[in-house]
Amino acid sequence: MTFNAPVTFEQAGFRDKARGAIVARKNVGRTSGQLFRKGEMQSMRVLSVTSEVFPLIKTGGLADVTGSLPKALLPFGIETTTLVPGYPAVMREIGNHVPLLVFEDLLGERASLLHSKVGDLDLFVLDIPTLYDRPGGPYVDASGNDHADNWKRFAALSLAGAEIAGGILPGWLPDIVHTHDWQSALTSVYMREKGCKTPVVLTIHNLAFQGQYAADLLPFMGLPASTMSMDCLEYFGDISTLKGGLQTADAIITVSPTYAREILTPRFGMGLDGVLNERVTILRGIVNGIDMDIWDPATDEHIPQTYDSTSLRRKRANRNALLDHFDLDRGDGPIFSAVSRLTWQKGMDMLADTADEVIFKGGRIIVFGQGDHDIEQKLLETAARFPGRMAVHIGYGEPTAHLIHAGSDAIVQPSRFEPCGLTQLYALRYGCVPVVSRTGGLSETIIDANDAAISARVATGFQFHPVNTDGLRLALRRTLDAYADPRSWARLQNQGMKTKFSWERSAEQYANVYNSLVRGTTTSDNNTRRQVY
Repeated sequence: MTFNAPVTFEQAGFRDKARGAIVARKNVGRTSGQLFRKGEMQSMRVLSVTSEVFPLIKTGGLADVTGSLPKALLPFGIETTTLVPGYPAVMREIGNHVPLLVFEDLLGERASLLHSKVGDLDLFVLDIPTLYDRPGGPYVDASGNDHADNWKRFAALSLAGAEIAGGILPGWLPDIVHTHDWQSALTSVYMREKGCKTPVVLTIHNLAFQGQYAADLLPFMGLPASTMSMDCLEYFGDISTLKGGLQTADAIITVSPTYAREILTPRFGMGLDGVLNERVTILRGIVNGIDMDIWDPATDEHIPQTYDSTSLRRKRANRNALLDHFDLDRGDGPIFSAVSRLTWQKGMDMLADTADEVIFKGGRIIVFGQGDHDIEQKLLETAARFPGRMAVHIGYGEPTAHLIHAGSDAIVQPSRFEPCGLTQLYALRYGCVPVVSRTGGLSETIIDANDAAISARVATGFQFHPVNTDGLRLALRRTLDAYADPRSWARLQNQGMKTKFSWERSAEQYANVYNSLVRGTTTSDNNTRRQVY
């Protein structure tokens, strides 16, 4: 590898290898000046540890949140540096850099810590070619199977985050560490084992993914046997990295208040409702925002025709381009689309079962995403029955996702559970009417087009409950009926485009959580319960 400046090293930070510790060498020979200059930092410094971040690497909403929240926090005097694995896509984007540190033994691997900036993002990149330089996605290989060493790949990320939090970078210490989901939840476990008391905020983006691994991997994670306990990692005889994070974080955030309530129940708690109820006083829900600059139909470079709420007629050019892109027949019937992981959780099997409801009434269906093989096949087989009327694309691409929102009439999200959801927020912004199940963040962000909401002119979409095939079928019928009345449909579109789900309010709530932790204050039980319930 070539570097962008000469470099010399000195040995520093030796630790006991017997406990999975690290030998680090720090760079002392940078010729391009100090990385962190006095006075450059804001009043608070946050280390965000995440497995994905937009626009570098994305599989879902997690990347959108970790990519947009740092920018939204800047007006509150909070500067975020994001630690992310050095996947091939990340390394291509950042180019060559001088390592800040070289970890000679990070859970048995040699690793480099790099610093870079990409757009508004300030990044630490953990470069471990043996763990991250491989085909496939962040979590699965080219065949769609989980990487067998995912436990190690994300334990290493978490351990590096803990080392940074502990001050391994001279002159740089975070005031807050923010972790996300199971992939970085071990960060706070490592921190507490090392005696690091920096406050940690853990955001649960989806409780269904818990990082569950065999107990005999514990020594290879560099953690002592004492962490394999009910009040830390132990989970039905296995390790749960997410549970460890829940037990050691100072604040737990979910991505909507409704989901914060739901996960306290056995139905939605995924086996962790007991832990969450024990920690309810530090649990709250904050609805995700969206980047209003990236998702703006008036300026979107990914769509052939820009428009806003005063020029909705121009949306038709995007509609035609969308039909051509997916080789579907043109017609006046509505276009229903789904941009989603194709999984049971997302209810995509129910969409396959109800496709006929749309097709037989002159509509079109577009499915764009990837996920479980069986559901992918079911959708592909359904599309084969309706050539020219239904298209299924297995995969994901950001420009096409923008075109779908700009060209579709309705977005379908029949999730069986949904922590927050961002697709429906993008849809609102683009005058694309959401059809959603009444669960989690979907129930909070979409106002159902019932008679009262329509009369008050506040309706923005269609909700359905119970969350099953019959419920979805009825919601699709309501949507088709509304589409048949152009004036009513235009009102739905306009009301949706008026809604504001920017990060401003949500970022302020995160800033308040950070500030309370840094000041060493805690919210009273009663206040916290009001926030959750």
